[in-house]
Amino acid sequence: MEKWHNEPPAWKHQGHTLTVTSGLNTDFWRKTHYGFIRDSGHFYYQEVTGDFRADVKIIGKYEVLYDQAGLMIRENDLTWLKSGIEFVEDVQYASVVVTREYSDWSVVQLPQNSTFLWLRLERTGGAVEVKYSLDGEHYIMIRLLYLTEAKTVQVGPMCASPEREGFQVVFEDFQITPLSDG
Repeated sequence: MEKWHNEPPAWKHQGHTLTVTSGLNTDFWRKTHYGFIRDSGHFYYQEVTGDFRADVKIIGKYEVLYDQAGLMIRENDLTWLKSGIEFVEDVQYASVVVTREYSDWSVVQLPQNSTFLWLRLERTGGAVEVKYSLDGEHYIMIRLLYLTEAKTVQVGPMCASPEREGFQVVFEDFQITPLSDG
């Protein structure tokens, strides 16, 4: 059963498609050199126990600084990751923010601004591998990280728009595939 952490002002879940319009000044971030804490982004999650792979196609209208959409894995407000596309100075980046008390941010510039991106997260134990694809077939790893040993975490699509409201994003074919614990 899916639940919202910060339900957006407008959304629709129909079949294999989730459509979201973001609220005003939404974001996920903790401290680092910016010094502030934000936990106001939109996260449509389900609880997952054990190892898994999460996949989604993201279609967004990235127009304003820091518009972002992708997937999130979350244990609590101190331990989480978000990944996907983040729009910075008119360029789209494959982005990963890992938070364990403090957020860090890594980005890879995409070869062109696109309206869509496929994203895959694979969790094995406490580790998560983050991959993206421009065609839905060939995936490129952008980060391998340690997140948490918690057996059960929250997983699902997330989006935020720190500088505005009204960022529109569509998540297609989101699925979670359990992986062998062996």
